[in-house]
Amino acid sequence: MSIKCGIVGLPNVGKSTLFNALTSQKIQAENFPFCTIEPNVARVNIPDTRLKLLADINNPEKIVPSYMEFVDIAGLVKGAHSGEGLGNKFLSHIRETQCFAHVVRCFEDQNVIHVDGKISPINDLETIETELMLSDLEIVEKRIEKLEKQLRNGDKALKEEFECLSEIKNEISSNGFRANLQIEKYQTYLKNLQLITAKSFFYIANLHEDDSKNLFINELEEHAKKTKKELIKVYAKAESELVDLENQERQEYLQMLGIKEPTLDVVIRKGYELLNLFSYFTAGPKEVRAWSVKQGSKAPEAAGKIHTDFERGFIKAEVVSFEDYIASSGLQNAREKGKLKIEGKDYLVQDGDVIEFKFNV
Repeated sequence: MSIKCGIVGLPNVGKSTLFNALTSQKIQAENFPFCTIEPNVARVNIPDTRLKLLADINNPEKIVPSYMEFVDIAGLVKGAHSGEGLGNKFLSHIRETQCFAHVVRCFEDQNVIHVDGKISPINDLETIETELMLSDLEIVEKRIEKLEKQLRNGDKALKEEFECLSEIKNEISSNGFRANLQIEKYQTYLKNLQLITAKSFFYIANLHEDDSKNLFINELEEHAKKTKKELIKVYAKAESELVDLENQERQEYLQMLGIKEPTLDVVIRKGYELLNLFSYFTAGPKEVRAWSVKQGSKAPEAAGKIHTDFERGFIKAEVVSFEDYIASSGLQNAREKGKLKIEGKDYLVQDGDVIEFKFNV
C-alpha cells in the first residue's frame, strides 16, 4: 500500500530542501518563489527493524519493506484558490495525497527571502489554511448547486447528499481546519470530493542550525499546542547537506544538532499515526515483506493487499504474533509450540502479525 504524504507551505520556506533531507534526492531548491512547478515525488522505504529479525530466520532471497511516497508540492500564495501562482494546479496535487506536512519557516536569515517580506509563522499558517479552506468551499458549493438543479427536476434520491454537503459547507465555513468532518454519514460524499480540510496533517518547523536565528519557534509551538496539532522540528538545510555523507558521519553530525533520529523516520512514524496504519508480515525463503494496513482491518482485507484473489477466495489465516515467531525461530516451531492460531474472516489483524493466508479461487 502506498502512503502519499504531501509537503506544503508558502514559497521559499524550505519544502524542497526538506524533500532532499527526507528522500536523499538532489532536486532544485533555490532562493526564489515557485522553484518547484511540477511536484517532485520520491518513494522511500519505511524503516522497520523487525524485517531484519524475520530475515535472519528465513534467509530470504529478498526483503521488501513497505514504502511511503513524499510529494514536494509547489508553494501556495494568497489567491491560490482562484488560480494565483498556478494555485489551482498545486491544490489538485494536494488533493491526491492522503495526508500532508505543513512546513513553516521559523528562522531569520536576510540571505533567504520571504514571499511576504517578513517572517511570521502564524500569518504564514493563516494564509495557507485560508486558501485551502476557500478551495474546498468552492468545490462543495459547486456540487451543491448541481444537486439543487437535480432536486428541482424531481430527483429526490439526492436529498441526503444535498443535506450532508450543506452541513459540511457550514462546518468548514465556521471552523476551517478544525471542522468536524468525521461524522459517519459524511464519509461517502467526502470520499468523492477529496477535501483538503478533511485530511490529516501536522506542522514542520524549519529551523536554522544557528539557534540564535530561530526567533519564531515559540509562537508556532503555542499555536500547535492550542490547536492540538503535532509539531516536528527539523533543520532542513543542515540535514539535506548530509545526503552524501556516510551513515556514521551523518549520525555524528545529527547528534551535534541535538537530533536523536533522522527526520525521515519521525515523519514516517507521524504519517503512520495520522492515517491509523500498521504493518503485518509475510515471511518465507523467497521473501520477507511488510504490508501496510489500516487499524481495524479484517483478515480478508489484509489478504487483499497481497492480491485481490486472496481476498475474494479467502479461506483462513494462519497467524503468529511477531514476538512468538521470533521466540520460536520460525513458523514450524511456532506451530509445534501451539503459538500458531487459525483465524477466519472476522479476525482483526494486529501490528506485527506474521500471516500465511489460505485461499481458493
